[in-house]
Amino acid sequence: MPLVATLADQIRAGRASARQAVDESRQQFERLNPHVNAFAYTDWDRAAREAIKIDQAIARGTDPGPLAGVPFGVKDIENCGGMPTSFGFAGFKNRQPASEDDPNVGRLRRAGAIAVGKTTTPEFAFDSITSTPAFGTTRNPWDLTKTPGGSSGGSAAAVSAGILPFATATDEGGSVRSPAAFCGLVGLKPTHGLVARVDGVSDTNTMSVLSCSAADTARLLDLMAGRDDRDKMSQGAALSFEAALRGWPAEDLRAAWSPDFGYVPVDREIREIAASAAQRLALAAKWDFVTTDHVFLNANDAWMPIVSHRIRSQLEWLGIWPDRLSELSDTPRQWLEAFGSPTPKQYGQALELRARVEAEMADFLADYDLLMTPTVACPAFSAEGPIPDVIDGRDATATGAEAFTMMANLAWLPAISVPAGTTTAGLPVGLQIIGRRWSDALLVQIAHVAETTSPWPHHSPLGQVASG
Repeated sequence: MPLVATLADQIRAGRASARQAVDESRQQFERLNPHVNAFAYTDWDRAAREAIKIDQAIARGTDPGPLAGVPFGVKDIENCGGMPTSFGFAGFKNRQPASEDDPNVGRLRRAGAIAVGKTTTPEFAFDSITSTPAFGTTRNPWDLTKTPGGSSGGSAAAVSAGILPFATATDEGGSVRSPAAFCGLVGLKPTHGLVARVDGVSDTNTMSVLSCSAADTARLLDLMAGRDDRDKMSQGAALSFEAALRGWPAEDLRAAWSPDFGYVPVDREIREIAASAAQRLALAAKWDFVTTDHVFLNANDAWMPIVSHRIRSQLEWLGIWPDRLSELSDTPRQWLEAFGSPTPKQYGQALELRARVEAEMADFLADYDLLMTPTVACPAFSAEGPIPDVIDGRDATATGAEAFTMMANLAWLPAISVPAGTTTAGLPVGLQIIGRRWSDALLVQIAHVAETTSPWPHHSPLGQVASG
């Protein structure tokens, strides 16, 4: 499957057709989805009808938009008009289709992209693996015994397998960046407010995409970003992401590398591969590069009670908590039972810790322009779980696999994961780059430099074989 920008430009120029793009995507789906199980719902007939309309518009001399005819998937916690939103929950599997699109989905569709279906997610997007009683286990195209991560696991698997050029994703604690790292993709957690949202229940969640390249991410963000009056915090982007790719990051940037935040158990091979990628990138960009021994606060200690309480409140409003709690799978139920009902004092302590995390990051990024870390602490683990609680021979119960990602969500900072290499077992490794608030375009620009100087494969070996 061609990359987003390439495919859209070919269709707009009449060198390819939208119908052909949808048909090729469907063929990849039929060939590969039985192996990766990345979809909760598809409507290929509707996608074909939309593709025909786009081809007809182009034949009349009308431009359908900068994503003309590009098929994509929508994460199954986001609304896509005409398709059901199940949140990965068996009790919602037969819900009525959504009546309208979420803001980001609507912008993509109005730009000519064609939604082919909903991609799998753990129940209510609350797990680091994507496996549910409703839809089964989603698998990593790089190794079908491993997880693609969560909670945007279906989107990551579909893109990495070459079924789709891109898919939407959301990130409340790492749910874009972790799957990007596990599946060898580019994943940006944007500054809060860059992409409008209407879920109304979280101030740590952000909307984004998973794609194979920095250029694709740039085009998609240009189209998704911007003010929407349904989201009081939404703002327009300061500059074009695609335009930023034509430049080179300033050479006077100061980049700090932290291998472990001062306390996180990290798989040794992950740490070494990510460190090498960070050093190569800094050398290519001619940055001032240092390794910091700063011991950061554990953002997980604030994130868990705040987000678990938020999800518990949502489930209570939906009538699932507490009467239908037994219908949830083990991991989200256990997390909610452990963290979902903090006392007022405990919740206040979590909010106070969050404020300290925000202040710490503000102080740190006053001295450095960028903070680079491994994206995740370990390679992709079993598709069925559990999440490792021992990493590098050390107790990781207080940090887990996603110890590096939650800080950006709490502090509303942009952070991007780019491919850093592969382990000896052939599993992708991600490098995370955190920037100051509203430096999203800089991060995408840096991802482009990383891809240019150290190219990565755009699909998993499974996807490459199928495409070849």
